[in-house]
Amino acid sequence: MTDIRELLLSRIRDVADYPEPGVMFKDITPLLADPAAFTALTDALAEIAERTGATKVVGLEARGFILGAPVAVRAGLGFIPVRKAGKLPGATLGQTYDLEYGSAEIEVHAEDLTADDRVLIVDDVLATGGTAEAAIQLIRRAGAQASGLAVLMELGFLSGRSRLEAALDGAPLEALLVV
Repeated sequence: MTDIRELLLSRIRDVADYPEPGVMFKDITPLLADPAAFTALTDALAEIAERTGATKVVGLEARGFILGAPVAVRAGLGFIPVRKAGKLPGATLGQTYDLEYGSAEIEVHAEDLTADDRVLIVDDVLATGGTAEAAIQLIRRAGAQASGLAVLMELGFLSGRSRLEAALDGAPLEALLVV
């Protein structure tokens, strides 16, 4: 696992002062452009999906789509996008959550999840955990259960993990990298 961590870290670029001064943005586009690194990441996340008994993979908008879709294909599972409100046609379920300044809402198609589904949530970064917590609530409201949360990178200094432990109700939270 050390080798994959080193590979992934070597393909993540730090961008200072983006999107605002004082922020060190973790750019994963070099990782996505490297087929060996992207394949290693996909394989690692697909192994988590299999280990947690997931029946579907949810990807959180937007980079969670980029990671979650190939994970679902690799694991032989369906992929469900969780989008910002107003982006999905047809009947949806929505979940609002608080941001530092205001609130946001995410949605999923109402018919995409059933009571038989165990859902692995996939995203690129775990920061404060607000979006992931809303996704867990949304999955439960759809009648399914979260089998876990898997992220490429956890920003440990923002304490998102502690926010999500109760929400995950014993399901694992796995970060391939913690920075």
